[in-house]
Amino acid sequence: MRELRGVWGGFTRREFLLGAGGLLLVGAAGCGGESGGSTEGTTAGRRVIEHKYGGTEISGAPERVVTVGYTDHDPALALGVVPVAVRAWIGERAVWPWAEGELGGAEPEILPSGELNFEQIAGLEPDLILGAYSGLTREEYETLSEIAPTVAQSGEHPDYGAPWQDQTRTVGRALGREGRAKRLIEDVEARLEQARESHPEFRGATGVVAYSFAPGEYGAYGPKDARGRFLASLGLEMPERVRELAGEEFFTTISRERLDLLDADVLVWIISVEGRREAVEEDPLYRRLRVVSEGRDIFLEPDGPLAAALSFSTVLSLPYLIENLVPMLVAAVDGDPQTEVTKPQREER
Repeated sequence: MRELRGVWGGFTRREFLLGAGGLLLVGAAGCGGESGGSTEGTTAGRRVIEHKYGGTEISGAPERVVTVGYTDHDPALALGVVPVAVRAWIGERAVWPWAEGELGGAEPEILPSGELNFEQIAGLEPDLILGAYSGLTREEYETLSEIAPTVAQSGEHPDYGAPWQDQTRTVGRALGREGRAKRLIEDVEARLEQARESHPEFRGATGVVAYSFAPGEYGAYGPKDARGRFLASLGLEMPERVRELAGEEFFTTISRERLDLLDADVLVWIISVEGRREAVEEDPLYRRLRVVSEGRDIFLEPDGPLAAALSFSTVLSLPYLIENLVPMLVAAVDGDPQTEVTKPQREER
């Protein structure tokens, strides 16, 4: 779908829908895995990271890391590695509140969110390029590989579709910090479990994350997408028809006449400025939905921290979501009307 570039400021349609994960499960133990009780066993060892376009061999501890994947800098920062360059994404921003404290005062160069600038990347003299959360083409991967060892997205998941755990493991292995990655994953999984157990009202309830980037155009994120997975991790179930429509893709379009497919117990909207919240709320077909009449819909501020945190759904942004979005989900499941921006979002500005 490369011919669609330019319609959304340099994005393909798939990339645009992402903004509004591509990772791998690492290779076999024979490729440099940890041994015994070591927590950082691969730091100086050779390892091969398998991905969509083959395998990438890495040795030692990379020091000049460039992340071309839209969210790859989050797990890198969580693992204590500050990239020399990160890629802009939502709102042309790269580092968000949940990750700013990990920079330690550093100011990575910001790569554009659209087409990759290979000369710019080469000029940074990286010793590792991470493109795990990306839709790299083979041509882009091969060009980047001429600059430095490059880890592309997974071949076992849709582009941008690997679970955050896989992303964290992969980045951890690439950086030689597998033990630390394992501990980070366990910590966040424990927080998600606690949130799930603290809110039994989520169990058996249905939830959908929907999008609108132009008036009258609608869609939903599927079970292969990080946004849908976040609701599932809390115990909310995706309506079966939405699951079927999405299939192996991370999203599905919803015709205006079938807005009833979004009529879940809680509906979270990610809407661009161009999509306009007012256009959705004033749509007479939307106003008919039970989720609307019962006040169970949530509108996240366009290009705001909560919308970004949900789209990122990384090892760093998930705790932020648990703290700020879960209370909103609880209120929605209880049927409390959401007539204004809620307190958590107001405090983030």
